[in-house]
Amino acid sequence: MTDHTQIPATTAVATAARPASGPPAGTGAGLDHETFRTVMGSFASGISVVTTLAEDGEPFGMTCSAVCSVSADPPLLLSCVRTPSSTLAAIRAAGLFAVNFLDAQARDVSQLFAGPGQGKFRQVAWRPGPAAGMPVLERTLAHAECAVHDLIDAGDHVIVLGRLIGGQADQSRFPLGYWRGGYVQMFRMGPTARW
Repeated sequence: MTDHTQIPATTAVATAARPASGPPAGTGAGLDHETFRTVMGSFASGISVVTTLAEDGEPFGMTCSAVCSVSADPPLLLSCVRTPSSTLAAIRAAGLFAVNFLDAQARDVSQLFAGPGQGKFRQVAWRPGPAAGMPVLERTLAHAECAVHDLIDAGDHVIVLGRLIGGQADQSRFPLGYWRGGYVQMFRMGPTARW
């Protein structure tokens, strides 16, 4: 038996009880929304703005913290986009997008692209990316231009799987971080790990 008295109250998380027989708990409805957000919000992440261009050249973009590498060969990344989304509709039509990894000074950019409305690109500096012309924001530490490799429905989101066709990184900048519902500073604690 596990002694739960040693677990600090701030880390205790509700769990579903397993019935004496039948499928494991959690195979049905799963955790409640609040517990899900608390658990997943405990994983610190960087913040990106996913951008694309509509057929008429109008730029679209949205803040996204659900981004990760998938494969080095071929070079793939994924970004999870909540539906419905005008940015997702433009990505579907264009078949191209960019992921802009925000630098530590870009909190205002993150907040701008997290909200609804148009005209966001008139409030930030950006340029067409060199590989595919996708919008690349100035306040980034890296960007990746991608061709859509696959779109996968996943609950209230769509997983946008992208094949990298271009990208650049500025090694002198630090990322903007997000953890437990707020912005955080991220910095290097030691030598660079090779993975």
